[in-house]
Amino acid sequence: MSKIGVLLINLGTPDSSSLSSVYRYLTEFLNDPRVIDLPAVPRWILTNLLIVPFRCKKTARAYQKIEMTNGLPLLVNSQKLQSAVAAELGSDYQVAVAMRYGNPSIQAALNNLKHCNQLIAIPLFPHYSSAATGSAIAKLLHALANQWNMPKIKIINDFYNHTGFIQSYADVIKKNIGDKKPELILFSYHGLPERHIDKSGCKAKCDRLHACPKITNDNLYCYRAQCYATSHLLATALKLEPNQYQVVFQSRLGRTPWIKPYTDIVLNDLRQQGIKSIAIVSPSFVADCLETLEEINIRAREQWLLSGGCEFIFIPCLNDYPLWVKALASIISPS
Repeated sequence: MSKIGVLLINLGTPDSSSLSSVYRYLTEFLNDPRVIDLPAVPRWILTNLLIVPFRCKKTARAYQKIEMTNGLPLLVNSQKLQSAVAAELGSDYQVAVAMRYGNPSIQAALNNLKHCNQLIAIPLFPHYSSAATGSAIAKLLHALANQWNMPKIKIINDFYNHTGFIQSYADVIKKNIGDKKPELILFSYHGLPERHIDKSGCKAKCDRLHACPKITNDNLYCYRAQCYATSHLLATALKLEPNQYQVVFQSRLGRTPWIKPYTDIVLNDLRQQGIKSIAIVSPSFVADCLETLEEINIRAREQWLLSGGCEFIFIPCLNDYPLWVKALASIISPS
């Protein structure tokens, strides 16, 4: 009997922190029209003549700060999750991991699952965005188009409000904070250009400075609204009052307006308000990577402490946390 194939798709990582590997990775990543959504010629010029040449060395140094003996963290953590989910799902399933950019590629993962008559694909991005989820799905469908025999396909394109996802992150947050009492918890999500919200068809009344309204058909695909929905659910699970947490957005690139408020700006504002102790977690990621380990736990920590902050509690991602493994298995195969 054929097994059910499960494809876990993450964003991607260079093969190593070497300059050549990072250059190849950035070139593939930033030439994606869903990431830099400009016409082809301006995108090519901006990416290949400006962004990649000028950012490559800086990005390589950032990867070198977090590189592990067995590889870069995103791939290592994704492979651990793959093994744990495979064990949780059992022998009726075959689980593969793929990267939208870099290795293992989506095509390589599909080759490993070629004997499966059913395929369940889940991009490991809790919140839908065209730049991440949409791109992963588009690449998957393009790769599948080359197959003569098409499997039955199920695609899970978000899980930002799934009970298991929320409970897993709440548990990780509680365990890492322990007896400490930070004055504020920051939920820091990966940012997007504001125009991506416009292109998602969001029609909700929102000033894009404060909390988004609840999810309805008007903002069903609004990434920012989904992030606020996750934050509200996490705050409820953690029994937080509104003044005990804040939503922020990290990782902006270039001069175009990105969704606000910005993580680094809020850190400065909090110090000016006299806040000295914070905890910070990034619920838009399920596996620790450059954006969590270097951008948050190194650069943001340094910014906070140099500005006079006394305590900076870094909350790791879910990675292969047992409660999350069970939750992800239930998302893939609801009982």
